Amino acid sequence: MLTLVRKAVSFELGMWRSLYRWILRRPPATGTVFGYAGAVTPIFGVFIGMSIVEVPILHLILPWPTVRFISLMLGAYGVFWMVGLLASMRVHPHLVDDSGLRIRYGLSVDLTVPWDHIAAIRKRYNTLPMGRTVRVEDGALHVAVSNQTSVDVVLREPTVFAPSKGEHVREVRIHADDPDALVRRVRQMVILP
Repeated sequence: MLTLVRKAVSFELGMWRSLYRWILRRPPATGTVFGYAGAVTPIFGVFIGMSIVEVPILHLILPWPTVRFISLMLGAYGVFWMVGLLASMRVHPHLVDDSGLRIRYGLSVDLTVPWDHIAAIRKRYNTLPMGRTVRVEDGALHVAVSNQTSVDVVLREPTVFAPSKGEHVREVRIHADDPDALVRRVRQMVILP
């Protein structure tokens, strides 16, 4: 139970740090940056917009001052939470640097595939059934955005990554807003067929 609370507090603090970095336009770590939040930004925009409208309407409808105040605080916190979640995806993009391909998804995924582990990379769109963002299926670690991936990274040998929970994977499938540019950049960094 204590571990779960620690993870929740760490996630919450990370979202607030991400929001701070996004507002102040702090650059991400060194390397070539590749975003992945483009597919979900409109969805976040709709939810944030609806919440911004809903919070004051609910405040006007509720007749009890204490309940109005609590709903206002919870509603405002919910709006900031959604903006912070989007910010965490914006300020933690995929990176290509000297150490390898760094794959990220907000605050929940951060793994590096070293250059000598990559056998091939290709652009390929996959639509996954509804489910978890990070999952292992058919020997592939999927880090999906809106149940889609657009880049397949084929590994030289089966590898275990922290998000794969002990399972060996032969491929890592991720989403990138510009998969062509990501594939090109990785191919520049490592000699691939």
